[in-house]
Amino acid sequence: MKNLFVILLASVLSLFINDVNAQKSQETIIIKTKIYCDHCMQCNSCGKNIDFGIRNNKGIRKVKINPENNTITVTYRSDKTNPEEIRKAISEAGFDADDIKASPESYLKLDECCKAK
Repeated sequence: MKNLFVILLASVLSLFINDVNAQKSQETIIIKTKIYCDHCMQCNSCGKNIDFGIRNNKGIRKVKINPENNTITVTYRSDKTNPEEIRKAISEAGFDADDIKASPESYLKLDECCKAK
């Protein structure tokens, strides 16, 4: 019975320590982009596409797209991903990400409303 208690206690402590370490490695970045449509959060090739593309990276905790400010705020675990990977994912979704231009192939797949006029 003592052994079972010790194992259970060690497991709980291990989960707690991992959670604390995960919170310590969490960071947030704000990425400038260009969103052209006025309904991007409902559009399948805009808001949802950006969100899905970013969330494919491990360690993504939160994504907030702000079409009015043309920014994407991403909270992520720095031990799982990094800003370069996040910017690359946005580019592969067809949108600019700071200095990284949108992938031409992905940009062509966007709905017309999501492209520059």
